[in-house]
Amino acid sequence: MELGLRRLHPLLAVEAFGVDLRRPPEPSLCAAIHDAMNQHAVVVLRDQHIDDEQEMAFARALGPLEPMPAQVGMDKQRLKHREMVDISNLEVDGSVLPAHDRRRLFNLGNMLWHTDSSFKATPAKYSMLHARSIPPEGGETEFADMRAAWDALPAKMQQCIEDMVCDHSLLYSRALLGFDAFTEEERALFAPVPQRLVRKHAASGRRSLYLASHIGAIHGLPRPEALMLIRDLTEHATQREFVYRHTWRVHDLVIWDNRCTMHRGRAYDDLRYKRDMRRMTLEDVAPTLMQPA
Repeated sequence: MELGLRRLHPLLAVEAFGVDLRRPPEPSLCAAIHDAMNQHAVVVLRDQHIDDEQEMAFARALGPLEPMPAQVGMDKQRLKHREMVDISNLEVDGSVLPAHDRRRLFNLGNMLWHTDSSFKATPAKYSMLHARSIPPEGGETEFADMRAAWDALPAKMQQCIEDMVCDHSLLYSRALLGFDAFTEEERALFAPVPQRLVRKHAASGRRSLYLASHIGAIHGLPRPEALMLIRDLTEHATQREFVYRHTWRVHDLVIWDNRCTMHRGRAYDDLRYKRDMRRMTLEDVAPTLMQPA
C-alpha cells in the first residue's frame, strides 16, 4: 500500500495517514512503514486507539522485539508484558510516583539526549511510543537527525572520528544526573558495551553519528578528551535545524529509527500530572562493530 505522508520537518519526521492499527497489520503496510522510516527516520501515526496487545502485534510485524527492557525496579512493574517499556511517572496502582522514588529519579535520564539501547551489545532498531495519557503542558519529545549532523561536519572532523569506538552504559548517563543508586545486579547488567561512533544506515546507505548520553569513553583517548569530543559532537548534532519537536496528543504512536536519530523527553510537572506512555523496541540485526561501516 501507499501511505499518505505529510512532512513535519524539512529533514526528518512525517505524519502518515490511513492507518488503523486496531486491525492486524498487513505485509503491505509494514513495507510502507519501513520505506517511510528509511527516508524520514520518524513516522507519526495519529488517533491510534489501541491496547497493549495491538501495539505489540504491530511491533512484532515490523521485526524482532528486544526481549527485556533495561530499567531499575523490575520487581515493581506496572505493565504485564515484559517486552513493553513503561515510560510513565506512575506507580503500580496508577498513582503518581513520589519525588524520591528511585524509578522516577532513574527516568529523569530520559530527558538527556540519547539513543535507545545503545548500551546493549545488540542495540535498538526502531522504537515506538504510544500515548495513553499526557499532561496538559510539557512532556514533548525531540528528535535529532544524526544523518544531517554527520553531513554537516567538516571533512577533517569526519576523517578524524569515522573509525572511533565508544563505550556505552546506563551507568554513564545516570551519573551525569548524580544518580548512582544501582544494585550490584544492575551494575553487572549495565556494564559498558562498545559501539561505533559513525554508522552506515543499511537501507539508505547514509552515514550518521551514533551518539548518546550513555557514552562514557572512546577507545584510545584519555577520558577527559573523549568526553569533551562527545559533548562537542552532541552540541553540533542537536542544533535547532537538525531537531523535530513532537507535541503529543492522546493516542499518538510515534516510531523512530535509533540507528540515525537521537531523542530526548522534555520536562513536565510529573509530581502533579499523570503521563502514561508505552514503548515497544525492535532489536537491530547485530552489534554495530559487526555491521558494515
